Amino acid sequence: MQGLDPRAVYTSSAVIASSEDEPQGKNHQITEMAREVASEFASTTYAPMMVRGVIQMIDIALIALAGIAALQFASDSLFPNMLYPLGYSILGGLLFVLFMLSADSYNMSMMHSFSPQIGKIVGAWALVIILGIMINFFMDTGFEAYRGWLGVWFAGGIGSIVIIRGIQAIIVRRWKEEGRLERRAVIVGGGQPAADIISTLESQEANDIRICGIFDDRDDARSPALVSGYPKLGTVDDLVEFARLCKIDMLIVTIPVTAENRVLQMLHKLWVLPLDIHLSAHMNKMQFRRRTYSYVGKLPTVPIFAKPIANWGSMFKRIFDVIVSLLAIILLSPILIATAIAVKLDSAGPVLFRQKRVGFNNEQVVVYKFRSLYHNQLDQKAAKSVTKNDNRVTKVGRFIRRTSIDELPQLFNVLAGTLSLVGPRPHVPHQATNNKLFEEVADGYMARHKVKPGITGWAQINGWRGEIDDDNKLKQRVEHDIYYIENWSLALDLYILASTPFKIINQDGAY
Repeated sequence: MQGLDPRAVYTSSAVIASSEDEPQGKNHQITEMAREVASEFASTTYAPMMVRGVIQMIDIALIALAGIAALQFASDSLFPNMLYPLGYSILGGLLFVLFMLSADSYNMSMMHSFSPQIGKIVGAWALVIILGIMINFFMDTGFEAYRGWLGVWFAGGIGSIVIIRGIQAIIVRRWKEEGRLERRAVIVGGGQPAADIISTLESQEANDIRICGIFDDRDDARSPALVSGYPKLGTVDDLVEFARLCKIDMLIVTIPVTAENRVLQMLHKLWVLPLDIHLSAHMNKMQFRRRTYSYVGKLPTVPIFAKPIANWGSMFKRIFDVIVSLLAIILLSPILIATAIAVKLDSAGPVLFRQKRVGFNNEQVVVYKFRSLYHNQLDQKAAKSVTKNDNRVTKVGRFIRRTSIDELPQLFNVLAGTLSLVGPRPHVPHQATNNKLFEEVADGYMARHKVKPGITGWAQINGWRGEIDDDNKLKQRVEHDIYYIENWSLALDLYILASTPFKIINQDGAY
């Protein structure tokens, strides 16, 4: 793997900054070394499971298309039954992938090399053709009529797969060298337990785990600044900030389950991150059945939290967002245009209001809305919630806020990828109610940022939208948002979208 090694950063930095270097608390900053390591892991990685899935889909499509194309070259005469060659072309693609899976041919550790794959490709493809001949024979479909087609399909299929697999091997090899197929892990807890975990992970063959560093609340007397060459980058509080600056996949906690209070305190801080969190069973010597554990490579762990809406779920949700938002923009374009004209004619100022909100993983995003307040009374920081009969709201603004038409420009945010159609509503940074920050009022508030925020959400269709003038309203929003995150499905997104127009019109609390 190319790229910066956290151990090299430690060597060049010589020492880790002490707690005196950076103030602690809500606004504390991580050390320069931690920031340097985070910058190295800022690039996006590709989940191996999804890469394998895409390659399998390409194989199915390629085999099926090769079979259909072979019909044009196999014979000048009509086949007795076109259903057989067309149906078996598709079935052949599925069978090829099944045979390849049985030979473990989609293992990412070998996908970067072309030569080991040739024998398995030829063997799996030969089995598909032999099975096709057997089906042809037993169904008495007339082998002579299809013999030429099977021959052309075999030659075309093997040639296509070999060429594509060669291209895939080059791409996968490049991704591996760039570190895009690695799984990035941070170890929570230092000392000898961390050293044992590092040894286990790095000694396994075809290791795809990249250790990014160690975080531990204990001082250097109990937790050395360097473990197996990896630096301690800070405390658990530092880890929350570190995880928002880079793309990591999992946390491996070395703290033994016997330290119950310490584990609970640490998890309370970390569960807000959109990461897989594993409690290492390596050091606890727990005598559970093998299938009880989840494995990170060969390291036995107990999964505590799973990243929400990950892998295929994330991809399907993004495709859904793009398709539906495009259709919505087209269908609602008369309303968008009419509203823009009405806002412009009603009061002086720009048509759109741009505001910074907190998005996925606590990153700030710019959200678009139709302007509903007088231009000279715009409130970028949402210091004062809009209330009933608020004189800052324009005549047009009162209507578009009540009907949520002012939110429609956020469809363009969805296309840009900063918002989703459905998710927790994004709030303004450091927003407060009754002189208390939202995260101080509602326990688990920051967990809303584990997924991309949305135009509408589970809280909104259940009546929790509009002004937040007491603690309970915020707590109910957070409760509903967390329910959505933990129970997400495309079906739930569809239900929320379908319910939104009926739930928000004339709903109390929206001014």
